[in-house]
Amino acid sequence: MSVMIQAQRRKLDIANGRVDLSHGAGGRAMGQLIEGIFHRAFDNDWLRAGNDQSAFAVPGGRMVMTTDGYVVSPLFFPGGNIGTLAVYGTINDIAMAGAVPLYLSASFIIEEGFSLVDLGRIADSMGAASRDAGVPIITGDTKVVEREKADGVFISTAGVGLVPAGLDLQSNAARPGDAVFISGTIGDHGVAVMSKRKNLEFDTAIVSDSAALHGLVADVVAAGGSHIRLMRDPTRGGIAAVLNEIASQSNVGFHIEEEAIPLKPEVAAACELLGLDPLNIANEGKLMAVVAPEAADVVLAAMRAHPLGLEASLVGHAVADENCFVQMATSFGGRRIVDWLSGEQLPRIC
Repeated sequence: MSVMIQAQRRKLDIANGRVDLSHGAGGRAMGQLIEGIFHRAFDNDWLRAGNDQSAFAVPGGRMVMTTDGYVVSPLFFPGGNIGTLAVYGTINDIAMAGAVPLYLSASFIIEEGFSLVDLGRIADSMGAASRDAGVPIITGDTKVVEREKADGVFISTAGVGLVPAGLDLQSNAARPGDAVFISGTIGDHGVAVMSKRKNLEFDTAIVSDSAALHGLVADVVAAGGSHIRLMRDPTRGGIAAVLNEIASQSNVGFHIEEEAIPLKPEVAAACELLGLDPLNIANEGKLMAVVAPEAADVVLAAMRAHPLGLEASLVGHAVADENCFVQMATSFGGRRIVDWLSGEQLPRIC
């Protein structure tokens, strides 16, 4: 039997196999990889059709679309992996517009030699996350590159969603007097990833907060309606970056209170050990909302009534400030400027 015929008849050995260049060549091996890993993990009617795209019906209204790439290192971390991060991150980007996420796509760039067991784990977790969220992955793409041309696997995603009628959240909508909320503790994701990257051991396990936020967003929108100015998920750059971006775009300043910002003691201790500022650390399961003052109480109550918002807190207010400064009253009774990072505090975090 020729080598070519043997290759054609070879089955995907998920338990022991590794990705090779034939898995990205468009032939039988690639078909086996897609069928054995991704179709099995993401299974739905759109994927079973076997097209290079998926057509879907949507109700009338304003659509939202987002795209993102994920290069996190390490690929697996406490509380998730690159796959769950890709699903949740894309859903959350859609949800921050107040939209209902509808569909996702996923593209994989896989390094030759990557373990099929690990690829299967990533795909299975993505499938489970998308099903739990009710947002299916309906199309995708797979490419394989030579060894040392990627770092195991990179994932790119896109998502679409539908914005409820009458809702238009924009980053330039903050006004002086508006309340600023965070839905829970900060810094969990970044510290969880860093703890594995540096093989650090902490007395208490620190777990990523990665989660799909569209259910929480729906409750916030139902409570606050048109009084919600904007929502953002503080990923790379943390809450410091989000507040500075909003301040610049809305031409306002922010005054926040350090003691009002939820922070787990173990995360605070890890940040102190590593010399990191938790305000700059990425979060993957938290949202920030800027809300007109007349709706502040009902929005905070709606957040705290949701499982992902139990520790929600009012952390400050927007103020008139031609310099667009973000200032924080510290726990020591002083005040400091919360600035953007000039570089990247934790690279490859999402």
